[in-house]
Parts: sequence; structure tokens; C-alpha cells
Amino acid sequence: MKILKTLLALCMTVLAAQALAQETPDALARRVMNEVIAVVKSDPAIQAGDSRRINELVDAKVLPYFDFRHMTALAMGREWRAATPAQRDALTAEFRSLLVRTYSNALSQYKNQTIDFKPLRMQAADTDVIVRTEVRQPGAKPVSIDYQMDRQADGWKVYDVMVAGVSLVTNYRETFSQEIKAGGVDGLIKSLQAKNAQTGANHK
Repeated sequence: MKILKTLLALCMTVLAAQALAQETPDALARRVMNEVIAVVKSDPAIQAGDSRRINELVDAKVLPYFDFRHMTALAMGREWRAATPAQRDALTAEFRSLLVRTYSNALSQYKNQTIDFKPLRMQAADTDVIVRTEVRQPGAKPVSIDYQMDRQADGWKVYDVMVAGVSLVTNYRETFSQEIKAGGVDGLIKSLQAKNAQTGANHK
């Protein structure tokens, strides 16, 4: 009976993975955003500005659909190839923490905005697409937020975000390049660690 239950659990896991892999990128983005917004609206702690609870929500609901290693490699540019495996791991971890804070801060500012999904331009064989959205708020100009996604074995993952046409990865690439010129890859790691530590202290 124990073996049967284990096999059943494995089958369910495979089926769930296949369902996610078959989900179109815009459907995935819409589902995740709707789930996040539903929690934001209903969670008293988040409504009260609890940064730890917001971080937990982002970590559980949003981050599984981001490819942080790919994002870090793109932000590093050619310097990524020169980094050691340990440096790459450290950079990915710190960049992930930095983006968590950025996303959480944006989420804490949520005030009944609506998200309009644009029609997806995609062919059946495409493995790299852009999911285009527009964030609307009364009395303010709409802001475009587009998600660059690629198809992986376990489904679609985001590897860049463009806000009002400005690429997040490209924006960080210039900063990273300056940090590396000043102190090498280790200098960049220390800089990111310091920024994350300072941001974390400010949100306690």
C-alpha cells in the first residue's frame, strides 16, 4: 500500500508539471497575478504594510516563475563567463534577494490598480515570448509592464521585466559593469550584499 501511495504521488506530480508546461505564458502570468492580488486584498497583515508577509507572498507565489540565474547572467554580460561557479551562485542569490525587495516594495504600493493583458503574439513553436500588460490606476497614466519569458522543461519562466519600455536586466547591467570595474566580481557581490542588508534592516 505504501508503494502504491508513493507511485500515485509521483504520477500526480508529473501530471501537475505537465499541466504547468502546457499552460500558455499569458495564462500563467494572469493566473499568478490574480492569485497574488487576491491575497493582497484579503490579508490584513499585508494591508497593514507587514513587509515580512509581503516577502513571503512574493517568495511563494511569484519567484517560482522567475529564472534568476538567467537574469543574473544577462545582467552580468560577458563578465558572467569569467566568474567562478561559487561567484555565480553568490551573485544569483544576492540578485534574487535584491529583486525580491524591489517586487515586494512595488506590491506594498498596490492601491486597487487594474492589470490589462494585451493579446499574446505567439506561434505554437515559439520558445521565447513577451507577455505585455498595462497597469491602470484612476488619475494616473497607464504604465506598461512586459515580461520576457522562455519555455523550459517545467514550464514558462520570466527572465526579464520591462517597465515603460526599460529593461530591468539592461538597467542593472550598467550598474554591475561599474561595480566590477571598481572592485571585480567579488566587489560586486559585496556591494549587493550590503544593499540587501541595508534594505532588510530598513524593513524590520
